[in-house]
Amino acid sequence: MKHKAGFVNIVGNPNVGKSTLTNKLVGERLSIITSKAQTTRHRILGIVNEENYQIVFSDTPGVLKPNYKLQESMLRFSKTALQDADVIIYMTDVVEKMDKNSDFLNSVRKTDSPVILVINKIDESNPEQLDGLVSKWKEELPKAEIFPMSALRGFNTDNLMKRIKELLPECDPYYDKDALTDKPTRFFVSEIIREKILLYYQKEIPYSVEIEVEEFKEGPQRVDIRAIIHVARDSQKGIIIGHQGNALKKTGTEARKDIEKFLDKKVFLQLYVKVNKDWRDKDNSLRNFGYEQK
Repeated sequence: MKHKAGFVNIVGNPNVGKSTLTNKLVGERLSIITSKAQTTRHRILGIVNEENYQIVFSDTPGVLKPNYKLQESMLRFSKTALQDADVIIYMTDVVEKMDKNSDFLNSVRKTDSPVILVINKIDESNPEQLDGLVSKWKEELPKAEIFPMSALRGFNTDNLMKRIKELLPECDPYYDKDALTDKPTRFFVSEIIREKILLYYQKEIPYSVEIEVEEFKEGPQRVDIRAIIHVARDSQKGIIIGHQGNALKKTGTEARKDIEKFLDKKVFLQLYVKVNKDWRDKDNSLRNFGYEQK
């Protein structure tokens, strides 16, 4: 049997469940999942290997109209995902308005790659609503195959996986067959810390934060990690630290537990907060954080 391999890129607006679906299909928790929009900022690859195929899944940031340079970079990740895909999964859900991002949808319409349209969160609708949605989406994306789904509950994800395998081109693997992702361990450590900030802090704080893993020392029994939480303004530093350092302590404790699970080792984690004025609009900072093309 010939080997098949390809890039399956998951695109769509914020908060439709792209990261949940990626994690379900890859079988590992690669993308952080919270109920807040714009959770994914980078393009994260999750690689599924079997003897005769390799699927490279790509979770991308939610498509939005950019307000600053960070979001411009996030939109570039999503647009690139349309260009190098062997299969495109365009993800929507049962509550999203169809005209939410017509420019991007138009780009999906023009692509030559096979398109699978996933209508997620069907457990939040009734059969009549779903039938109406399917009919409307058939008009919007006539070439797309439609898969109603609940990614969270794993409903219809097996059928989707089966169809993806059928659509893969015959090809040698792109990555080592034991590779799980293209990102280094440090990246996932910083994502775990960022996830805790998304969960524990309100309003604009999570969107003004970037994590830099400054030190990562792996010993036989323990990993020592020092990470800097960059904030965009002075006032945010105090909020992150909290009264008598309690907020930062809680973030650190919860992040450490998840990092220990991820690395399967004891972790000593030190967190520091640094003001990096308006980093979201500075080319230099964005380059250092891996957003801008070098």
